[in-house]
Parts: sequence; C-alpha cells; structure tokens
Amino acid sequence: MNANRFGDLEVLACSPAGAPRSSTPLLFIHGAYTGAWCWSEHFLPYFAQAGYTSYAVSLSGHGASRRAGLLDAFSIDDYVRDVTEVIARLPSPPVLIGHSMGGMVVQKYLERARVPAAVLLCAVPPHGLMGSAIGLMLAKPNLLNDLNRILNGGHPDPDGLRDALFHQPIGVDTLMRYYALCQPESHRAIWDMTFFNLPFPALMHRPPMLVVGAEHDQLIPPAQVMMTAATYGEEAHIMPGMGHGVMLEQDWRTVADLLAAWLPTQIE
Repeated sequence: MNANRFGDLEVLACSPAGAPRSSTPLLFIHGAYTGAWCWSEHFLPYFAQAGYTSYAVSLSGHGASRRAGLLDAFSIDDYVRDVTEVIARLPSPPVLIGHSMGGMVVQKYLERARVPAAVLLCAVPPHGLMGSAIGLMLAKPNLLNDLNRILNGGHPDPDGLRDALFHQPIGVDTLMRYYALCQPESHRAIWDMTFFNLPFPALMHRPPMLVVGAEHDQLIPPAQVMMTAATYGEEAHIMPGMGHGVMLEQDWRTVADLLAAWLPTQIE
C-alpha cells in the first residue's frame, strides 16, 4: 500500500505483485464522514491481489487531502473536480467505484466524462437524500441526531457509528479505530445531495454499471437502491445480512467477490 500525493490530494494505491490482469485501473471514492482509509482495510489489497491496479482518493477536506479546515466550502462539484484531477494523472481511464456520497460523485462525474464502467455501492440515489432523511426521522431518530452531530463536528456515541455502518458484529477495538478516523462532512455537499445538485440522468454517459445495496442499510435502504437501478436500467444487487458500510462489514469479501466476478465481463 502506497500513500501518494496527486497535487494536494491524498491517494492510496495498491498494485498487483505481477503484471496487471487489465490495463484499466480501479478508482475508489469514499462516502461522507470518511476518507480513502475505508478502502485500504480490505478492498485495495483484495483487488490488487486479483490483478487490478487500485487507487482510493480522499476528497478535498477529507483525510490528508487539501484544506481540511475549509470543509464546508466544498460542494459535490468540487468533489467531482477532485476525481477529474486524479483521473488525469492515471495511465488510463479507470472503473469508478463510489460508496454512498461517493456514488453521487460518480453519477455527477458521468455527466461530464466517460469511463469504462462504474459501480454504485449503497449510493445516494439520483433523487437525493430527502427520502433517506424522512425514513430516518420516522424509524431511527437517534441515528439521524448522531449523523447531525458528526456533520457539525460533534462526537456522538460510538453506538451511533455502529448503527449507521454495521449490521454484522464488529469488535469494540475495531469500531473505536474507525470512530477515530471518521470526521465531519461538508454542509454544502449534504445540501447538494438533498436538493441543489442532483444528477441529470439524461445528460449522463452510461457505461456498464453495477448497482449494489445492503439488506439492512439504515441510510440508503434497499428500496432506494432499487430505484437507482431502475433509473439506469440495471438490476439491483442487494447483499443479504449487511449494513451500509459494506467494505468494512465482516462479510466484505462477498461484496468484493461480486465486483471481481463482474469486472472481467466489462473491461479487458
């Protein structure tokens, strides 16, 4: 695992031990409140071992990327520009793999440019976050309050992180390590994903797309994943027994295996 600087952006990279199986790299894009670190736990080494040169970017204001102190200045369009900047430095256009907010960034990027393929993991749907917010308000008001505290730089109970990301068991030490790595999110980006900068599917380039959700996702429930898939004319793959943080769940490998089986059918 290598930590690189692409300009002022933190980019983690993991390369196969031998020759890559494909000239097409993978670029992973994290969701709200996290950074590139969420992919380094399992997915980057897994896909490098599978033969893919794999990268994960920390969007502006996240991780070790630029201007962390100005987080609320960043919009979804700024995050799209981050992705554009990273792609310009890669040897060839990558498969984009976006989780949650990162899935929204992927959708907005596709309004501007083409990629060989795209994966949406528990992605913010093209109709935005309002449906999720209303669902949380009715079913999980304490979780919604915890997310609002994180958004505003507060420190919610770690059980709030457990409820937000995990359905499967997770050790206390691991949970607290993730808790220490989580961070606030840009208010401007959250508003963009709720009302002000939703995707325009009619403007998007439509590469082969894999749409994945999780059975017990409290934030982007399966019904919303199915609506996303329907919007793009794809099938929704709902992973049983999993929560929102599919790349960190105990059974993360089942999701990675799904992607690894799909990728060779889409790229050389």
